[in-house]
Amino acid sequence: MNLSNIVEAIIFVSDQPVSVAALKEVLMREQEELLEVKVRDEESGEEEFIDMAGLEGQLEKILDQLVLKYDSPQYPFEIKAVGGGYQFLTKRDTYKFVKQAILQKNKKRLSRAALETLSIIAYRQPITKAEIEFIRGVNCDYAMQKLLERKLVSIVGRADSPGRPLLYATSPFFMQYFGIKDVTELPKLKEFEEMAEDHMELFKQHQVKLAETPKENQSTDGEGSD
Repeated sequence: MNLSNIVEAIIFVSDQPVSVAALKEVLMREQEELLEVKVRDEESGEEEFIDMAGLEGQLEKILDQLVLKYDSPQYPFEIKAVGGGYQFLTKRDTYKFVKQAILQKNKKRLSRAALETLSIIAYRQPITKAEIEFIRGVNCDYAMQKLLERKLVSIVGRADSPGRPLLYATSPFFMQYFGIKDVTELPKLKEFEEMAEDHMELFKQHQVKLAETPKENQSTDGEGSD
């Protein structure tokens, strides 16, 4: 058996990004058989048995080789680092032809309200729901519910402010869903960076006014569709 083939097969059958730690955990469950697995040196073509102490390093090297292998134009798909792991993905130039196929059939489109809310979270995380509503100008309960249900957003803690409101951020699945390695790969929006300080001051003023406003007079967005 060849370790590269095993790693490739595990990534192939997984519907989630597979990390080095996850690969190591799976392999170590079969330690006796693992002792008979060989690692191929791509330069010399020679094979040798796995160095158990250096397994993690060998896995990282194999993953680099697999990424390079599927970068070849002869393959319509690639192995890409996304969401903290590695996953088979359709290449960009063929994606438009297969996006309506089985891999996409269960992906319902996000509503405009949900996309707006998700965009704010992605660029301003971690962020409270009150801040999101201040930026959008409307209640975002429904949009937040949908984003949490789809696991695109997760709760990451509480803000150090009155009431200790929940803080929201994008989830590992967010990276997988949009095919990026981490949030630094998101398009740079200069206006978000420039308005950060002014926004925080305006938000604090808004919170003071909100505390003085009867609840029945506060706005809602009436989002009722996904």
